[in-house]
Amino acid sequence: MRLSRRIQRHIRAPSAKRLYVRDLFGRIAGRYDLTNDVMSLGQHRRWKDRAIELAAIEPGHVVLDLAAGTGDLALGAMAPAGQEGAVIAGDLTRPMMAIGRERRGGEAVRWVECDATALPFAGGSLDRVLIGYGLRNFPNLGVCLAEIYRCLKPGGKLVALDFGKPGSGPVKSLYLRYLDLSTRLVGWTLHRDVEAYAYIPESLRAYPAQAGVAELMRRVGFAWAGYADIMWGTMALNFGERPVDRVPIPAPLSR
Repeated sequence: MRLSRRIQRHIRAPSAKRLYVRDLFGRIAGRYDLTNDVMSLGQHRRWKDRAIELAAIEPGHVVLDLAAGTGDLALGAMAPAGQEGAVIAGDLTRPMMAIGRERRGGEAVRWVECDATALPFAGGSLDRVLIGYGLRNFPNLGVCLAEIYRCLKPGGKLVALDFGKPGSGPVKSLYLRYLDLSTRLVGWTLHRDVEAYAYIPESLRAYPAQAGVAELMRRVGFAWAGYADIMWGTMALNFGERPVDRVPIPAPLSR
């Protein structure tokens, strides 16, 4: 309980959450990919492939993998974007990106240290934005979604994979309890750091999850905003498109 309160205290304010997330992921960067494989039994790679497929990336597209970590989605987007396209991996955490650069194909990705609340890209410059397990970590989700919308070209798409919340009350309660126990165990076993992965269920408690994210996307202007549940809603893919016929960019939600 004390650990839960400590994490919530650090992530309550947007500015504090930004620093907390950057430092936390810097600590676990060395074993981040291994931990994801252990926790999902390797399934996260298949779910990321689904995200890339859903994004319908075409040759010549400019693709941003936001909150990229070590670049799974960026590396997966390279083939469909082709040599005439460009793939950017954006993240707050330098140690994560340093590992990504050393991965096979990492030298062909453009790595950018960036904050999702103020993206360093021109309006209407991106064809696709992919996010893998990053939405929960954004310090102000509405502002970040508005920034993504601003940077997308008309007709551009956002696809985001993240933890979800099952619709059933009992299932959701059991799921959160399972995450509480399993993340602490994995954090200690692989990192000797219980807090590192206890952050997952704590961030999920405050996260609007798939239905709430879809509603926020509609509020900032995305069309056809929706989601697809994975594993009974414990994971989900959110998606939406900046419409071609809606040129003005809506004012961002309060920062």
